Amino acid sequence: MNEQTYTVLGYETIKEAIAGFALTGSGRKKTMEMAPSTNLKQIRAWHEEISEAIEILKISSSVPIHGLEGMEAIINGFNKGIPLRVDQLVQLNSFLDSCGKLRRFMKEKEYCAPRVSVYVYSIEELPELAAEIQRCIRNGQIDDYASKELLKVRKQIGIQEERLKERLTQVLKSAKIKPYLQEAVVSQRNGRYVIPVKKEYRGKVKGSVLDTSASGSTLFIEPEEIGSFQDQMEWLILEEQAEVEKILFALTGLAEGKEKEIKLAIETMVHYDFLFSKAKYCRSIEAKKVDIVDDQVIDFKEARHPLLGNNAVPLTLEIGTDYHALVITGPNTGGKTVSIKTAGLLVLMSQSGLLLPVGEGSISGVFHKVLVDIGDGQSIEQNLSTFSSRIVNIIDILEKTNDRTLVLLDELGSGTDPGEGMGLATAILENLNNKGATIFATTHYSEIKEFADAHEDFMNGSMEFDLETLKPTYRLRIGKGGESQAFAIALKLGVHPKLIERAHMITYKSEKNYTELFQDNSELKDRDKQILVNKHKRKKAADISKTARQFDMGDSVYVTSSGELGVIYKGPDSKGNYIVQLRNGKVDVNHKRLKLNIPAAELYPEDYDFNILFESKEHRKLLNQMEKKHIEGSMIRED
Repeated sequence: MNEQTYTVLGYETIKEAIAGFALTGSGRKKTMEMAPSTNLKQIRAWHEEISEAIEILKISSSVPIHGLEGMEAIINGFNKGIPLRVDQLVQLNSFLDSCGKLRRFMKEKEYCAPRVSVYVYSIEELPELAAEIQRCIRNGQIDDYASKELLKVRKQIGIQEERLKERLTQVLKSAKIKPYLQEAVVSQRNGRYVIPVKKEYRGKVKGSVLDTSASGSTLFIEPEEIGSFQDQMEWLILEEQAEVEKILFALTGLAEGKEKEIKLAIETMVHYDFLFSKAKYCRSIEAKKVDIVDDQVIDFKEARHPLLGNNAVPLTLEIGTDYHALVITGPNTGGKTVSIKTAGLLVLMSQSGLLLPVGEGSISGVFHKVLVDIGDGQSIEQNLSTFSSRIVNIIDILEKTNDRTLVLLDELGSGTDPGEGMGLATAILENLNNKGATIFATTHYSEIKEFADAHEDFMNGSMEFDLETLKPTYRLRIGKGGESQAFAIALKLGVHPKLIERAHMITYKSEKNYTELFQDNSELKDRDKQILVNKHKRKKAADISKTARQFDMGDSVYVTSSGELGVIYKGPDSKGNYIVQLRNGKVDVNHKRLKLNIPAAELYPEDYDFNILFESKEHRKLLNQMEKKHIEGSMIRED
């Protein structure tokens, strides 16, 4: 498989749709990494899994898959010598709780999903780790009772804080300091308590200035008498932080000791998310299980293109039994391209473990490669024409194709001379068949239909066209090549059958009576105006001579086809041709290709001897002698 195949057939779009059903970021990531398999046992196992997952969703549409957010960062933080943060430990505990819920949920579904439910046993219960996290962390922070030392130091902090507040209250009420205060309030700066003192009374209050108001009129001073209390408080806070870090290290160590179990639980949870997102998508497109066989066979009954939704017309696609190549013909916009895209996309989906939007009894084989040439694939970077770029792609397909390859070709041989394009398309199809490929191809060439009819490995198919509505039905018929609809449409729209009969003779070199289709002669009479003989009679030579543009001997003219300048010698003849003297000799030129440059009357005197222009010196001398007397053995021939 290659990226071009995925893009052209819409496989990437399918993955995006499945990812939309995933509940976690990890599940969405795994979905976008999904790829078809060529292992028959694996594909069958995937189909069994997804069928069971659908049964579970029928019982309960809500599967407890959550708690994975942030787990990747937690795992990556293990064994780095840095303790996990409190919020990360809370997240880890939430994940362990989710694992417990999922384990209970899946065990209850063993009766209907034995294969899928067994995966839950790879999620080990970690009660000691979960209990310790819950004991040490409450309300998003380390609990006082996480350790005796932490409880002791926090009690000391509480006592010291009460003493500090009591001392601050005394300071505020002191008659010695009260007159110098901006207001009787206590605030904090850099974690230390301060009182607001008017700037002009700085010298009246002993202590350290820790901050100044924006206007500069107020100083925030730490009174001298509470400085020692605050220093003791800071030491206690440092002791608390050290004890908290000690507890975090201990909890991190416990988690790191269960790293293997946690990773396996994460992988299992992600797999369940991926599996159920596929199952939800399959339910959304009303997909069904198909029979997977180790052969290059496609037998899709009532298949619908999954990206077309309710607009998809069911198709019956069959290949790989009595024939290995299906050639589909039909009008433009008739659904030929959608047909081969449906076949290719459903094969990719099947080999990715997805159920398919098909009817009961459908079969899907296993292909090692799916190669496509659909659309013009024009490469601006390589400056290739449409035809050239497609040929480059065809060469790549020819090189990679083997007997386990599905090849999809849309309008093979188009974009060049029809005759050569048809021959090239036939040769390519023949060669791909010789390589053992399974082929879906669309074409306009009737000769390829004839080739398919004559070849035992090929089968013709066609897209139906409703001549009553002049619209395609988008239904595929296998076993019959599509007939040209151009004649039928033209006849339907009012073209006279005699013209259609003539067109048929030109196209197929055989006669066919279209007139007999009309029982109502009045309808034919309305069309007779199209073929009434009212053509000009063939002009006689004299008439042509009269209607030919008139040039006189000696006229300077342009030969429009070559751009040369010449002189009229003779003419016109019965066909309107003149003999024109050019640099390299005399030539016949039709009057339509001559344009007057300068008339002879403007170039030469009235009695000018034009023989000087058109005859050689020897010729003119002999002519003068013969006009005077007979010269034995001499003859002048005029062409």
